[in-house]
Amino acid sequence: MLFTRPGGARRGFTLIELLVVIAIIAVLIALLLPAVQSAREAARRAQCTNNLKQLGLAIHNYIDRVNLFVPAISAQPPGDTWAWDAGLSWRAMILPELEQNTVYNSFNMMLKQGGGTVTSYAWATAWYTIMTVFLCPSDGNNGGGIVPYGAQGTFSFNTSIPPNPSGGQTGVPCTNYYMSFGDNYAVLPLSGPNPWETCPVTTPTPGLVRRGFNGFWGTTNVITSVCGVTETGTMRGFSDYRSGQTASVQSVTDGMSNTILLGEGLPDQDANSEMYGNTGVASGTTIPINFYTGAAYTTFGSTQWNTRASYAGRGFKSRHPGGANFTFADGHVQFLKASINPQAYNALGSRNGGEVVGSDQY
Repeated sequence: MLFTRPGGARRGFTLIELLVVIAIIAVLIALLLPAVQSAREAARRAQCTNNLKQLGLAIHNYIDRVNLFVPAISAQPPGDTWAWDAGLSWRAMILPELEQNTVYNSFNMMLKQGGGTVTSYAWATAWYTIMTVFLCPSDGNNGGGIVPYGAQGTFSFNTSIPPNPSGGQTGVPCTNYYMSFGDNYAVLPLSGPNPWETCPVTTPTPGLVRRGFNGFWGTTNVITSVCGVTETGTMRGFSDYRSGQTASVQSVTDGMSNTILLGEGLPDQDANSEMYGNTGVASGTTIPINFYTGAAYTTFGSTQWNTRASYAGRGFKSRHPGGANFTFADGHVQFLKASINPQAYNALGSRNGGEVVGSDQY
């Protein structure tokens, strides 16, 4: 209430009254800010979901054209003895289905990834074309699609980084979306025993839940030095980064709606996150969702599991609170919680493992 002083003059607010008003405004801002941030994250997550739907639709259009799921890596150029290591990733091969024919046509398919300066300069236009459909808006650490070459960014099979035709930033193109090699080993044959994967055994122990299968990263490669058991490797998901296996719709006997096709990843937690090379094509389901691997780079194959040089970086992860988005083989997108049962998560990774997974398990 305002009082009138003698002579008719009015006084203003007292210091205490002003401080009370400021405190009330501060409380209101504190209450509103989390709601605003939550609404922004919900919008970003919805955009991420839409990106994965677009990628899933593009892959289904590719299936209509070729009658196979898009392979993780293209076949080798003529005369290349390293085969699949020299090809382009699945992301390049679905560009026509994403209405990015101009970018696709800018690749010279007669050149190989490891072709040095000749290849890198020839591919510069595609190399530096940023397509937001491959980037999650919730990840503020992906460099906007271009990260430095090397330990602070990502390593590339093509070590000759071309100049940017537009004169902008140079580096390596990266992405937030990976194909799934399912429950093939991600770590065990390469770095040894780890907290998640179990050795193959000729006589399984009753009650022992197996996690991980030979053929690391979805290949036919078999490494027996760790566990001492020889077992044929085969692709259990959809990605084989170097030995040339592919998947058909008919091979998904576990059900298209029950099998993970694509998922999220974080370039700053994976030193192999390049967009077009073979080593950055996929992740697996033996590593828990959102397992942190953002510690400083040491050396590839490190047993310090939280470093970005560890093969534990081959797990799916996101910056969405509590889990990550996944595209399933039928094209639908679903958010899986980081707390998902590991056995159910592994089962969702295999396309023909014969596991039974109820919808209430995820």
